[in-house]
Amino acid sequence: MKKILYTLVIATFLTFTSCKENKKTEEPSKMEHVMSIHDEVMPKMGTLGKLVGQLKPMADSLGAESAEFKAMKDLQEANRSMMDWMQGFGDRFDAEEIMNGKELSDEKKAWLKEEEEKVQQVKENINSSIERAEEILGKQ
Repeated sequence: MKKILYTLVIATFLTFTSCKENKKTEEPSKMEHVMSIHDEVMPKMGTLGKLVGQLKPMADSLGAESAEFKAMKDLQEANRSMMDWMQGFGDRFDAEEIMNGKELSDEKKAWLKEEEEKVQQVKENINSSIERAEEILGKQ
């Protein structure tokens, strides 16, 4: 009887412990969330450059008031916004904080909230500029 009770206690403990660990892995930290947004749009940087290259000859011939020129400038600005965000983010956080989950000070936690908003805006800029450029190029 003692062995059964002991086994049940151990099983219950392991169940609660494993559930807690699973929950932890299911809920990314704020840093992981911010980095996942970055990781989602970073591969699109090559697309930005490719689309700029496709739009540039048209923009040059049609002038600064053309939709092609404006779309090209939006793509370039989206690229610049990603570069600026990465530079600023790297200035605020060190590799241990970014890659290894090092505990953040209260000030850095506040900064991370700001950075989350910034990278979300970068994502929107990249996605909307790509969408607009592809729409313009699709009409050609």
